[in-house]
Amino acid sequence: MRTYLSAALSAVLVVLLALLVPFGALAAWVDLELDDTDRYLAAVSPLAADPGVQDTVATLVTDAAMKNIDVGPLQDTLGDFLYDTARSFTTTEAFQRAWDGANRTAHQAVKADLHGDNGRAVTIDLAPVVERVRQALIDDGVPFADLIPVRHTTITLLPADRADELRSTFRFLRDAGVWPAVGTAVLLVLVVGLASVRRGLRGGLGATAVAGAGLALGAVLLRLAVAAGRSRVLGQVPSDDRDGASAVYDALTASLRTTVWAVLAAGLLLAVGGGAGRILAARRARRARRARRAGRAEDR
Repeated sequence: MRTYLSAALSAVLVVLLALLVPFGALAAWVDLELDDTDRYLAAVSPLAADPGVQDTVATLVTDAAMKNIDVGPLQDTLGDFLYDTARSFTTTEAFQRAWDGANRTAHQAVKADLHGDNGRAVTIDLAPVVERVRQALIDDGVPFADLIPVRHTTITLLPADRADELRSTFRFLRDAGVWPAVGTAVLLVLVVGLASVRRGLRGGLGATAVAGAGLALGAVLLRLAVAAGRSRVLGQVPSDDRDGASAVYDALTASLRTTVWAVLAAGLLLAVGGGAGRILAARRARRARRARRAGRAEDR
């Protein structure tokens, strides 16, 4: 009976940790990264050098300009020229500064769109970036650059219907904050500590192995959640925005993917180390019992 109870408690611990790991990681991610302007900017700032983002910006600038320009048979040639020129500008430090400024300004709007009830899509407004591109092209004497309109030009991160589905989840995770992650660590320490006190070294090592298995399973579930979220989010993003949106999504979830590998490594280390330690401890205990029995036999 005691063996069955121990197995049942171990199974409960594995399931509990497997669920707490992704929940805790996602809640901490929303609280510490998505809701923090500096961390958000640190995540998306390198995207200024991402080819997908650069192509998206150059395409948006070119398409906006060509709607106001008509040069007859030279239309395609001029479009290619404007695209190449705008694309070249996206490799400069000036574009990096414009990208950082636009995203710092946009972060408050992104937070409002994610956590509010406005029914809008979640977007990044590239109007400040387009303005910098336009001015740079004018300064370089690029023909027709002054005809590039500066209006709200956006990359869609979440279409309106998908955003509505996820807003309640984001609010719940934001309210939970870092406490689920803290709770996971506390649970891990308590379980291993209590097992060590009640059942000695072997009990503590066994609990460590079980907890490690739970952590590893939780890491796998977190990785699946990130992948599923990526598929759901990008599945309805307009095709013209998809490269830029996927780059932003991957940048913002990079810390989650790092967490997956860290927790998986820790879980496997605990599982293998705890299991191996328990086996060695059991062997030592058996040898000690045999030695005691042999000693008693000699005494007789």
